[in-house]
Amino acid sequence: MDASFLLAFFLFGLTTLGTLSTTLEARAFFVFGDSLADNGNNNYLATTARADFPPYGIDHPTHQPTGRFSNGLNIPDIISENLGAEPTLPYLSPELRGRKLLVGANFASAGVGILNDTGIQFANIIRMSGQLLYFEQYQQRVSSLIGQAQTKQLVNQALVLITLGGNDFVNNYFWRLYELGARRVLVTGTGPLGCAPANLAKRSLNGDCDPEMQTAADQFNALLVQTLNELNSQFGSDIFISADPFRTHMDFISDPEAYGFVTSKVACCGQGPYNGLGLCTVASNLCANRSLHAFWDAFHPTERANRIIVSQFMTGSAEYMNPMNLSTILAMDART
Repeated sequence: MDASFLLAFFLFGLTTLGTLSTTLEARAFFVFGDSLADNGNNNYLATTARADFPPYGIDHPTHQPTGRFSNGLNIPDIISENLGAEPTLPYLSPELRGRKLLVGANFASAGVGILNDTGIQFANIIRMSGQLLYFEQYQQRVSSLIGQAQTKQLVNQALVLITLGGNDFVNNYFWRLYELGARRVLVTGTGPLGCAPANLAKRSLNGDCDPEMQTAADQFNALLVQTLNELNSQFGSDIFISADPFRTHMDFISDPEAYGFVTSKVACCGQGPYNGLGLCTVASNLCANRSLHAFWDAFHPTERANRIIVSQFMTGSAEYMNPMNLSTILAMDART
């Protein structure tokens, strides 16, 4: 073996280690949840719960459907922007390998709930138990790349997002995440379910939000905060941060013009009353300017609404974030 080959091999190794070291300096980001957070996992599954067809993705940088239930970027994408990081890839994507593993991974799957019978109408989705199994598998893959000690550090220092819409929850999965190394976990409550175009179309005669569903959402969020506070007390640290998208949504649903929206009732894409019936497809009504609508389809916010929601995650007061917002968390962690 000649000296030039050995030198080239040595330099290649140094370059690779340097790249991995630089990547490790950035904070990894892991995402669990449902269609509010799925960025393409369901594209690789034989399920009807998917968004890999037009007009989904019409305002994405690629102007192509990506599997996100959005006209453009979704909540995890925008959080990644605020972290100064590239977006996480879907865990099932064949592109998630090598250095890209160190950015984190998105395990979310549209149609899932925390209870394993939630979303039973959708076949072949990744339920929460499966998402956590994939998280274990992810750590094994990364350990083979950078070793167990650095993998543990990467996971301990990562930000974790769980967004599970309006489904019931149990805290078993929060405990499991802690056991798997998560130490900063942002858990979103549910938005105002009674105000979604789908529920306006089915339950509202005059465009008012359904009071029964609104009460249920408010109670869900209060119980979530209580549960996470109890867990933090048991762990002796602010592991879990609760975000209340109900209040954020209600800000622009109650006064859409103040946030630059023309409507917070009619979805941009859909059909029927409030464009709230059925799926968003190429045959649906489609608004010309997505930034003027709070809702993209019957259930999901537009990218612009998502940006307002993430803004409250980052800088919101105690009315929106408990026990503190993400900017405060990030600043504290930067000092340790």
